[in-house]
Amino acid sequence: MELLGKSKNELREFCQTLGEPAYRGGQIYHALYAERKSDVRQMTNLPAAFRQRLAAEAQITLPSVKQRYISQDESVRYLFALPDGHDSGKQRAASVEAVFMPSDGRQTICISTQAGCAVDCQFCLTAQLGLIRNLTAGEMLGQVLIAMNDAAPRAVASADAVQTNIVLMGQGEPLLNFDAVMEALRILLDPEGVGVSPKHVTLSTSGIIPGIERLANEKIRPKLAISLNASNDEQRDALMPINRKYPLGALLEACQNYPLRPWEHLTFEYVMLGGLNDSADDARHVVRLLGKLKSVKVNLIPWNPGELPYRESSPEAIAVFRQILIDRGVPTFVRYSRGRDVMAACGQLALKDVSSSPLTVLS
Repeated sequence: MELLGKSKNELREFCQTLGEPAYRGGQIYHALYAERKSDVRQMTNLPAAFRQRLAAEAQITLPSVKQRYISQDESVRYLFALPDGHDSGKQRAASVEAVFMPSDGRQTICISTQAGCAVDCQFCLTAQLGLIRNLTAGEMLGQVLIAMNDAAPRAVASADAVQTNIVLMGQGEPLLNFDAVMEALRILLDPEGVGVSPKHVTLSTSGIIPGIERLANEKIRPKLAISLNASNDEQRDALMPINRKYPLGALLEACQNYPLRPWEHLTFEYVMLGGLNDSADDARHVVRLLGKLKSVKVNLIPWNPGELPYRESSPEAIAVFRQILIDRGVPTFVRYSRGRDVMAACGQLALKDVSSSPLTVLS
C-alpha cells in the first residue's frame, strides 16, 4: 500500500483493514503531511508495534532526486526520477522537474502536474517533450515535501516566519490531470495536512475551459491563473494551438463566469515575445479583451531563452506595454523568472542537462 497521496479517509479505511482503529489513519495523515515524516518508523505518534507492522504492509515513495541544479540566485531546479506505480502498476517510470525559489520572508515551490506536456505552446521548451504521462497526487505532493524538507534548515535559521507559496506551473497542464491535481490540492490546502493557505497556491492553465468550469465548483481550490500570451485569436492560434479548441471569446466568457472569492483576482500571464506580441497595439487589444472582467491583474513575463526561434522583448517595449495597461486601470506587473542560468525559469523545464555549470550540485 502506497501511503503518499492518500487522503485522511483513505488512510482511516486502510487502518481498519489492518484491524486497527480508524483514528490511526488520522495519525498517519498528520505525521505524513503536517510533520513531513517519510518513514513510518519515524511516526512516533503511532505505537511501536503498529509502526513495525505498517513498515511491512505499506511504503512512502518520494520522488528520487537525480540532481539538484543550483542557480546564482539560489533557486534550485530539481530533476526527479519517478518510479513505476506500486498500487496499480499503470504508471510508467518518468523524469520530472520542480523549482524551489527562496526570497526574504517567503519561499515558492513550482511543481509539475504531468511529465511532459501535450498542450504544445510553441515558445515553451517543455512542449518538445510531448506528454509522457500524468502524475499521481503522491508524486505532486512528493515534490513539495522534498523541497520543504530541504528548505527546513533555512526556515529554522530565519528569525521570522517563512511563508510558503505553491505554484502549479511546472511541466504539464494541470487541468488535463484534474482528478489527481485536486486530490493533491485538498491535502496541500488542508490545515491538518500540509497546511498551505489557498491564498498562497496558484494553478496556471493554458485555458482548458471544461477544467476551469470544474474548478469553479470545487469548495476547496487554489487561485487561478490563465496563460494568455496573445492579443487576438490569430496570434494565439500560432503560439498556443489549444486556442483552436478553446478560442479567446469562449475562454474569456468562462473567466467572466468564474466565481471569485472576496479576496481573489484572476491573474493573466503574458509571455513577452520580441516583435510578436509586444507592441503597443497588442497592449491595447489586451485591455479590450479583459475589459468585461472584474478583479484581474496581468503578469508580464519576459521570455526565457531556449533552443526556440524567439527572442526577448526589449525592456523599453515591456515598459510601454505595461504602462498602457496601467493607464487603463489594469494592474500589471513584470515578473522576471528565477533560475534562468540552470534552465529553471518559466518555459525552460525540458529535462536539460546543465552539468557543465560549476553551480550544479549532484544529489
